Amino acid sequence: MHLFSVSPKLKCSNFTERRVISPLTTAPTLELAKEPLRHQAASAQCRGTAHAQRPGSARRDRAPEREKEAARACCGMERWSLITMILAVSLTVRWTVSLNPYSGAGKPPMFGDYEAQRHWQEITINLPIHQWYFNTSSNNLKYWGLDYPPLTAYHSLICAYVAKSINPEWISLHTSRGFESLGHKLFMRATVFVADLVVYIPAILCYIHHCEGPERKKVSSLLCVLLYPGLILIDHGHFQYPYCLGLAVWGLLGLLFDRVLFGSVAFCLALNYKQMELYHALPFFCYLLGNSLKRDLKGEGMIRLIKIALIVLISFACCWLPYLTSFQQSLQVLQRLFPVDRGLFEDKVGNVWCSLSVILKVKKVLSPLTQVWLSFAATLLTLLPTCIKLTINPTLNGFKLALVNCSLSFFLFSFQVHEKSILLAALPVLLLLHEIPFMATWFLLVSTFSMFPLLLKDGLLLPYTVTSLAFLLITTTLLSAFDKVSLEDLQLQLFSQGVRRYIPQFTIPPQFAKLTFLLSIIAMATLSMISATLSPPPQLPDLFPVLVSLFSCIHFLIFLMYFNILHLSEPLYQKHQRKVK
Repeated sequence: MHLFSVSPKLKCSNFTERRVISPLTTAPTLELAKEPLRHQAASAQCRGTAHAQRPGSARRDRAPEREKEAARACCGMERWSLITMILAVSLTVRWTVSLNPYSGAGKPPMFGDYEAQRHWQEITINLPIHQWYFNTSSNNLKYWGLDYPPLTAYHSLICAYVAKSINPEWISLHTSRGFESLGHKLFMRATVFVADLVVYIPAILCYIHHCEGPERKKVSSLLCVLLYPGLILIDHGHFQYPYCLGLAVWGLLGLLFDRVLFGSVAFCLALNYKQMELYHALPFFCYLLGNSLKRDLKGEGMIRLIKIALIVLISFACCWLPYLTSFQQSLQVLQRLFPVDRGLFEDKVGNVWCSLSVILKVKKVLSPLTQVWLSFAATLLTLLPTCIKLTINPTLNGFKLALVNCSLSFFLFSFQVHEKSILLAALPVLLLLHEIPFMATWFLLVSTFSMFPLLLKDGLLLPYTVTSLAFLLITTTLLSAFDKVSLEDLQLQLFSQGVRRYIPQFTIPPQFAKLTFLLSIIAMATLSMISATLSPPPQLPDLFPVLVSLFSCIHFLIFLMYFNILHLSEPLYQKHQRKVK
């Protein structure tokens, strides 16, 4: 144990000066190093010389520090220049895609999702709030009736006020139905850009900025994430707002930084924008509960849980306030959010029920209520293992894997699933792209391909082809995704060690993974070309969409198994390690 605190030495010919702290006093004293008596006079003269030369020497001492600061500033400027270029590229791609047709363009009488968003603006600005979710003479719920939570309605109202200030004809009651013009298309596309710029892109920037790894890898990951074709094609092509996904990322960031109240509010807003965010709700709940349990429920953990519960209740109360005054209003909104009469799935979605219907017509064999309970049981059984593991061992890496597993389980087995719902599973996979680039790239390409029938119907074949090929190129080039196939890269070391206890010869050859990936890519390209160029047999009009659905479903089941293996093989009671600085 040191009794003296020594400052940096100031050296001079035969003299050493040190400032020390006396053990008996707190004031610094000057101690001269032991030198021969004949050098004491010379040392005093040297001290004077050193004092006279100190300003120049200090400047020389600070020179390397200034050079380091300049180098850091230069690297920072270069990094932000690259980020600016990436943002410019990603926005340019989005704008280019937005020039293509949207959902239901020129297809009366129902048109598509674009008309649904426009119609909600028409309803919210022209009708009182208590009529938004009710079927009336002015609000025909069969014509794109509002079926999303209140936050979506409020957003539509804000957009409607802006639209009214530009051209009232865009949102006039009844007469604006099916309105289409170049100016209105520009306005609607711009509202999606605002959502990207205000919520989604800043959240992705913040997440990538705080990921571990070299700057080059983080910049490459940012480019790949922002150029994910599935989200770009649906938001800026088909037409959809990315608010709920952006808010979900902000919620995840709150948990990464241990700002659980902020994260809870952000996720509540996401859930109140689109009810499909229930796909991510259980991982948030289990992670927060597991952390509180580890902190002791009799003390700090209980206080933490109470705070979270209060902030969630307050957030929901603020969003639902206009509908809490009447039980009938609240019940009607809930009925609109969770309709039972729509059936088990829509169109040809790549989940288990749609794929199973090729052999067994589940919709015809089972009653709607039985379908609901069957899908509920199947979903619960498949997501239960990852939720239990996350509650017992609430790590940040486990939380991200649980987001993938739960959202995939919902997509594959839950009730009333749409093709676009795969984006809810794609979001957490995007956040894992820099960690497991091979499997993440593969999943993201399959998720985009699973929506191909929808994109083809919208006239988005060209942007689908270009963006998918570009994404494959940049991930394999910048992230070396095709080369990251070792057990370590795939994060399967622990799993393979466990299997080898029973099967000593077990291994996963890297060449097998590469070959499977290539065959999958070739099959997707072939199915895409066939669907776009050939006509199906008259007796099988849905042949190509069904093949896409089956192909995608098989892949998603394999991915569900893979991500569950990653999470369940994570060591119990692993130290809570951040992936942020």
